[in-house]
Amino acid sequence: MQYSYLIVDDNKTNIQETLRKFEEFPDYYCAGIAENKDDAINKILELQPQIVFLEISPKNKKSNLSLNIITELYRFIDNVPYFIALTASSKLAFEAIQAGVSDYLLAPLSQFDLRKSLLKFQKTNPAAANGTICIRSYGDYQFISLNDIVYLKADNNTTDFYLQNGRKLTAYKTLKHYETNLPFYFFRIHNSYIVNINFVSRINTGKSLCYLNNSDLSISFSKTFKDNVDTIIRKIAPEYL
Repeated sequence: MQYSYLIVDDNKTNIQETLRKFEEFPDYYCAGIAENKDDAINKILELQPQIVFLEISPKNKKSNLSLNIITELYRFIDNVPYFIALTASSKLAFEAIQAGVSDYLLAPLSQFDLRKSLLKFQKTNPAAANGTICIRSYGDYQFISLNDIVYLKADNNTTDFYLQNGRKLTAYKTLKHYETNLPFYFFRIHNSYIVNINFVSRINTGKSLCYLNNSDLSISFSKTFKDNVDTIIRKIAPEYL
């Protein structure tokens, strides 16, 4: 199972150190980085990370206000990500917990503390790798493994599901509905397409093409969803961004 996280920190050295710590946790990938409050809120709403690492500092008033990110998010969404505060001091622990932070780690971040925090997250947020989705067509209910879905294609007010075995199923709901409700490893890359990143085998940014199923299939991505494409590349090959 893959888990996504976002780093909110205005210190580039701290960001690089946090990323290095994650090299020992291949089940986690960085969905994005934000250096201020507005950028953090925007990326959380857009990228929907499961965990947000939020740097706070008692010496920097601007950073203290970053705790308000959690309050701001509740204006737009009901379920906010799992927030983990990163700080060099324990002075803000009570305030952070009151604001809705789920865990509190002291800097410099140790591998052991990070490991414990991630295990705590997994324990409180269990996720089945082989989840299913129900596709209904009138009175016919079909239960499909999420891992079998290669991509989705919009067809007016319906959505076609293309499966690994070559089957195509039609659901009487819009692509927007599935964009909101599918797990984090499904990304919209075009007004008409959502892809399962586990089947992405190649991305050609020059031709704006995303290849699936070992390059047997290619679909276009648009500039509107370029950030999502960058996130896919970051997940698969972070060294190239």
